[in-house]
Amino acid sequence: MTEQYRLPTIGEILFVLVSFIIVMFSFIVLFELPIQLALLVAWFLIMLVGLKIGYSYQQMQTGLLKGVNDGLEAVLVLISVGALIGTWIAGGIVPSIIYYGLSVINPVVFLLAAFVITTITSIATGTSFGSVGTAGIAMMGIGASFGFPLPLVAGAVISGAYVGDKVSPLSDTTVMTASLSQVELIEHIKGMLPVTIPAWIIAALLFTGAGFLYTPEDGDLSVAYNTMASLEEHFTIGWYMLIPAILVICLLAMKKPSIPVILFGALLGSLWSFFFQGHTFLDSINILYAGNSIDSGVDFIDNLLNRGGIVFMLDVIVLIIFALGVGGLMERIGILEALGDALAKWANTVGRVSASTMVSGFFGNLFGGAAYVSLITASKITEANYDKMNLDRRLLSRNTEVGGTLTTPMVPWSDGGVFMATALGVSTMSYLPFLWFHFLAIAIALFYAYTNRFTFQSKKQLKKLTPIQEEEL
Repeated sequence: MTEQYRLPTIGEILFVLVSFIIVMFSFIVLFELPIQLALLVAWFLIMLVGLKIGYSYQQMQTGLLKGVNDGLEAVLVLISVGALIGTWIAGGIVPSIIYYGLSVINPVVFLLAAFVITTITSIATGTSFGSVGTAGIAMMGIGASFGFPLPLVAGAVISGAYVGDKVSPLSDTTVMTASLSQVELIEHIKGMLPVTIPAWIIAALLFTGAGFLYTPEDGDLSVAYNTMASLEEHFTIGWYMLIPAILVICLLAMKKPSIPVILFGALLGSLWSFFFQGHTFLDSINILYAGNSIDSGVDFIDNLLNRGGIVFMLDVIVLIIFALGVGGLMERIGILEALGDALAKWANTVGRVSASTMVSGFFGNLFGGAAYVSLITASKITEANYDKMNLDRRLLSRNTEVGGTLTTPMVPWSDGGVFMATALGVSTMSYLPFLWFHFLAIAIALFYAYTNRFTFQSKKQLKKLTPIQEEEL
């Protein structure tokens, strides 16, 4: 039987994209309905177009399931990190980090410290989720005690966490980007450094400057002291509380698989809650699933530490599955391919082809809901143009990482956006203006592309192209 389907037209693509945005806005802002339902409605909008252009439901279901399957690793990481958060709070690991942080970190340099600490953690572990779910939560507690606005603290935490997610050889997105772009891993990381280093330095200066705006007189330090007293009252605090964190970071730094290592860390947290925090054995095991529960009488402590467990991530997991389904459907009925064809006609300079890759990555997050989807859309939609223009694939991998990985926490319904908001207790739109490292990296990458700096052209393409040559491309 001959297959009778075609690529969607620009009009049909616009119908899907505009309808998607209208549905998301209506459900979230106007009706205050769960975002999961909005994504489910988006499935049917895409299927309507698919049926019109000749796809059967079975064909579209295959694409939907493929999209979900491609992102299942992220779901497993979320389950693991959820268990880790709960047991590390109950086991006293996170409370001890908060306690010692309050005692040694000066409020003036706190934002810089939060940025640096999450940077180091993410480079050492290769996971932004794990860095935010552990060190990040501790930094939120310290920042709140010092009187910093939580969205600003979240911006520093997420900015640092994504440094490692972008350049660490242990990061799954870094490895995936190099693989999709057909670039050796170390070469990909080297290609990222001209963007990452200046963006990190400028972001560090900005967070330092923001910290000086909050002197000890500006922040209510009595909250910090009360927090320390409350933590001592409800948890056993000691240096040995940090052993699980040190072990997990070391194992990840030794390139051990992230999911079993995170789950091992969660189990250590359960054991710490049993041996050191007074939980019964059954309760310490149940925390893996149900999360931590504390009634300290201090609203700040309760809001910060009543979280974690696999249950804590269930809404996020459902959302990500629906978002992955959207990406799978759009790929199956040819929307991504048609967008790639349209971009190819416009992207005829180094600057434009770089911008098109970043836009494709952002679209992957916007309509696919996951970093994995964004990396695929960014690299596969635009890779032919790099070869056509004789550009080194390291430029493709860099632009893919910048447009895909870094824009993930900017989208409220992407896996990164939902996890960051859930784990830190700050909405995506609230912390978005403070993702200074992300915006700087995007701006610097575009600056390089449009000024032909660090574009890794082959030797015969190093000379500037004439307008006629650019037109021929």
